[in-house]
Amino acid sequence: MSHEAVTVATLQKMKNEGKKSAGFVAWDYPTTRFADMAGADFISIGDSVGANLWGHSNPLQVTLDEILVCCKAVRRATTRMLVSCDMPYGPLQEGLDSAMKAAVRIIKEGGADMIKLDAAADFPDAVRAMTRAGIPVFAQFGLTPQTAMRFGIPYSAQNSANAQASAEAAKKLVEEALMLEEAGAVALDFTNSGPVAGEAVTKAVKIPCIGGFGGGPWLDGRVRLAQTVLGYGEKWIDSKTPTYFNTARGTIDAFSALVADVRAGKQILG
Repeated sequence: MSHEAVTVATLQKMKNEGKKSAGFVAWDYPTTRFADMAGADFISIGDSVGANLWGHSNPLQVTLDEILVCCKAVRRATTRMLVSCDMPYGPLQEGLDSAMKAAVRIIKEGGADMIKLDAAADFPDAVRAMTRAGIPVFAQFGLTPQTAMRFGIPYSAQNSANAQASAEAAKKLVEEALMLEEAGAVALDFTNSGPVAGEAVTKAVKIPCIGGFGGGPWLDGRVRLAQTVLGYGEKWIDSKTPTYFNTARGTIDAFSALVADVRAGKQILG
């Protein structure tokens, strides 16, 4: 594993050379340390922290101050990986001035290397303004968490892949991607790309096209929720969906063993 810091230029070079970039969505110091040791290229601090860690009903409830706490923790955990931080729902929708102030805080206070804008195709002026200010933008488009919640669409890879499989849908998404590239985005986060639109967009743009949920090998890189990789969360206890590890089942077993030892009067070391 190279110890050289990963930059926006690094991701661009990887695309140019046909090398896949790999990243994780994480929100805390220990998980970021593990990702760094594993050789990941970047970390994305997602507003998914609200639903997955704090029990919110949807990602729209996460505030700027909350995401900054996560961003600072992740930044302290790595000097090698590129750090992207979501702008939570609110500042971008309130207007350009609000979005710029939030972006400056994320970069200055949070220590992020770039900012991910959800539904970025709806806010090209914000992408341009941040680019002019020297703030790298990771532009998320497709069926994204915020657009799905806003319009009441099930955030499902299967539904989205079906919706984006037509040539007409692919053409529209290519147009959006080219517009975001022209506006100055340094990379795209194509959520729920599907193989048809995903391949078309990846070939059409010169900047890296990365995807998580609903993505695949047709993209320049992949980003995966660390909790999904680890099978960490109540839903994974008896899940048949394959993960790289089942932390949920192991955690229940470990906690149950400790409870049993305490009740049996055994000495617990450490």
